[in-house]
Amino acid sequence: MEGCRLCPRECGADRKRGQKGRCGVSGEGVMAARAALHMWEEPCISGEAGSGTVFFSGCSLGCVYCQNYDLARAWAGKRISTGRLGEVFFKLQEAGAANINLVTPTHYTTEIIQAVKTARKQGLVLPIVYNCGGYEKRETLQMLEGTVDIYLTDFKYMDEEAAARYSKAPDYPEVAKEALKEMVRQMKGDTVFDEQGMMTKGVIVRHLLLPGHLKNAKAVVKYLYESYGNQIYLSLMNQYTPLPQVLKEFPELSRRVTKREYERLVDYALSLGVENGFIQEGETAEESFIPDFDGKGL
Repeated sequence: MEGCRLCPRECGADRKRGQKGRCGVSGEGVMAARAALHMWEEPCISGEAGSGTVFFSGCSLGCVYCQNYDLARAWAGKRISTGRLGEVFFKLQEAGAANINLVTPTHYTTEIIQAVKTARKQGLVLPIVYNCGGYEKRETLQMLEGTVDIYLTDFKYMDEEAAARYSKAPDYPEVAKEALKEMVRQMKGDTVFDEQGMMTKGVIVRHLLLPGHLKNAKAVVKYLYESYGNQIYLSLMNQYTPLPQVLKEFPELSRRVTKREYERLVDYALSLGVENGFIQEGETAEESFIPDFDGKGL
């Protein structure tokens, strides 16, 4: 916290003394904007009860097309203590959550480890889901071994130019490869489901198809399947929603993904032999799918 290097940006911000890092946050405790049951994750994460999702403020990656743009820029959220974060976990468990789902958690890794450790001693039994953008340091992930049960991670780019243009992270492909290797290592390549079909251990890798970027998407799927086969589950997403922040500077992202683009990606995955995966059907590119970051549950 005094010279933060939790994420690959390694900005060295003295967050403890109030200096904001590349993630956009500083100070003691954590900033979060919502803690509630969430029904819009993969079926084995949300189930019928809902995933106990905590949305943290700030993000070290900062993609220009982020669907949670205000949250990622830390423009939304309230500060709570690490102790209160543990209490939030219990509230979600009491509400019937299937798991504790930590969204954009990287810059709060140390606080999360502390909160989970304390909550476990007090009776928290739900699986912990680490829901991240894939731009993670291996050393930081190693700190989470024994704390995280499920990695729900993005793999956004194999194209360095796209990574640089949209996330200012030309090193994203190589960083994400190393991060995923560590996630799979921690799970020992295993995927475990309970009797209700809910995942209790494993790795799910998401890829959000961007308009006009089918080639990048295919390269991602090819790498993931050839590297890990059935050790991971793929989640191919068509829900990209063009929001106001992209319209002027990134006109190529000002439309939704076409049905044909998405079908070609799914067909390609099937042609490779992908069996473990999730696809989206119907109209998912809607702003109504973006939750209100109003401090609920905190």
